[in-house]
Amino acid sequence: MTETKPKNPEKKPPEEKPRQTGPFPSPLAPIKKMEFRVNLNPKRFVVWIIILLLFVPFLINLVSGLSAPRQVSLSQLIEDIRAKRVQTIEVTGDQLKVKYQDSEEPAAVVKESDESLVATLKAADIDPTSVDIQVVDQSTGRLFFDIIGTVLPLVLMGLFFVFLIRQARGAQDGIMGFGRSRAKVFSKGKQDITFKDVGGVDEAKQELEEVVDFLKHPRKYRQLGARTPKGVLLIGPSGTGKTLLARAVAGEAGVPFFSMAGSEFMEMLVGVGASRVRDLFQTAKRNAPAIIFIDEIDAIGRVRGLGVAGGHDEREQTLNQILVEMDGFTQNDNVIVLAATNRGDLLDPALTRPGRFDRRVTLTLPDIEERKRILKIHSQGKPFTKVVNWDRVAKRTVGFSGADLENMLNEAAIQAARENKKEISWEHIEEAATKVKLGPQKKRLQSDYEKKMTAYHEAGHALVAHFLPQADRVHRVSIVSRGMALGFTLTPPEEDKYQQTKSELLEKIAVLLGGRSAEDLVFKELTGGAANDIDKATRIARAMVVDFGMDEELGPINFGPQYETTDFGHMYIEPTRISDAVQAKVDAAIKKLVGQAQKLAQDTLLKHRAKLELIAKKLIEQETIDGEEFEKLIGIKKIRIEEATKTKSD
Repeated sequence: MTETKPKNPEKKPPEEKPRQTGPFPSPLAPIKKMEFRVNLNPKRFVVWIIILLLFVPFLINLVSGLSAPRQVSLSQLIEDIRAKRVQTIEVTGDQLKVKYQDSEEPAAVVKESDESLVATLKAADIDPTSVDIQVVDQSTGRLFFDIIGTVLPLVLMGLFFVFLIRQARGAQDGIMGFGRSRAKVFSKGKQDITFKDVGGVDEAKQELEEVVDFLKHPRKYRQLGARTPKGVLLIGPSGTGKTLLARAVAGEAGVPFFSMAGSEFMEMLVGVGASRVRDLFQTAKRNAPAIIFIDEIDAIGRVRGLGVAGGHDEREQTLNQILVEMDGFTQNDNVIVLAATNRGDLLDPALTRPGRFDRRVTLTLPDIEERKRILKIHSQGKPFTKVVNWDRVAKRTVGFSGADLENMLNEAAIQAARENKKEISWEHIEEAATKVKLGPQKKRLQSDYEKKMTAYHEAGHALVAHFLPQADRVHRVSIVSRGMALGFTLTPPEEDKYQQTKSELLEKIAVLLGGRSAEDLVFKELTGGAANDIDKATRIARAMVVDFGMDEELGPINFGPQYETTDFGHMYIEPTRISDAVQAKVDAAIKKLVGQAQKLAQDTLLKHRAKLELIAKKLIEQETIDGEEFEKLIGIKKIRIEEATKTKSD
């Protein structure tokens, strides 16, 4: 037999690697090289060294106590000397170290401090020369141990406390630095946001651009006798861009920008807030021209006289110091104060008067053109499909603030990435807009009866909104749960509205009560699902009677809280005092308006009962109906107020 050799004798068959069948590696697996890295924190290392050195004397005493020789009394030592069992005696102060002839371990003896060993032996009739006595001088060693045992612990304790103080200084600005301001300083080039990155607030940007230009070119204003504005107060709802505008000012201005929140002035210690105000303005004056930005100024700028502690309240002392710094005896020509708040009605009148805050800039929700510019800014860097119509998005987002729009586009991008899409589509934007306002979808397990009742409830809202001429167009109807609601009907305004008529508000209440009316009409039952609708309807009716004066009998009288101003400029809120009879009339007027709206909703549903059944069944089948599909199912386009008025005149 001939032996067949492999073609490639150098190559070896691959070794089979052991398979790992559990969370731990197989014992047959090759051991990988392990690397150990030690990251030493210098501060932590020093702390441990100090702690160890503090325990050195304790450790020395402990070790010496464990290795201490056996103790022998002085009388026993004298008897041992007489018996000639003692070889040598080492004398160290009051301590005697005795070495016996029959033992290698020495013994310790303590003698009287005021008498020498020689005198003691002579008193016992023992010849001192009969034993080898050695006197040891350990003054240097004793001094060393005295330093270690006494001086060194004190030094180390001092170093330890110094370390703690330095740590506290880093966290709390030092033990003696509570009164120093904690403002963040933005120098030129540190803030990358400019006015180009802010959209939808052109009037506010113009006011702030003038402030920045005044600081950059003060000469051209002073030649005309203009003085520097002391302060600019930004007032508006949350999310309208107040803080973003301040950041843009920091990016545009070529001067130091000091930013601080109103709550950062307050502290548990009395007088700290006023001290921080003084330190902040002094720092700004040293770096003048400069800008100070106080965010959420209502935390310290509320109306005085309402506190429990009166004028000694810490918040009022802080506010008084701000008033003095802004328009006190010392003039500030080169320091401008920016402040932002969404509760401008609560600020003290002395703070908002000219000479302190010369300009009052009110920011509102953006209109359609402003929303387009905001969407253009926040859409940069995000890939969208070509079919996305930004005019349609701007119309869809009536009532959205700038923060809502930014959050909507971010949620749309997140959803597209979750679906592994390369571009963001209109469907992603639509879902994100709904999510921002109502919350994410929730799959609640409802019975068939509950699902049917929810479908009729939402169909009732949609039908009443569709057939009432002054109600907004139906955008989407769904029985998919979002937030705390089992379903929703979206009727966003098609255009921005700045005022509403009585008939329009009445139809709005009717739309809110359309769901409850549908439940009563179909099931002859009422549920708690309309609680939020009833609350909104009652609020609108109460505002119509109490604030808007839309009741014919009561007339244009405000029955709500009254805002009064005293001779000293202090504003306070006084509840309206009305008689029980007038209050009963107010309640009756509110009930009358709600009753009229409910009757309007019931009549509309009775007239279009077949359409109600059609929409409800469609909702049960597919859960969500868009506005275009809804109008196709109804077969009648939305009747606008102009068309309804023309039909009545004809």
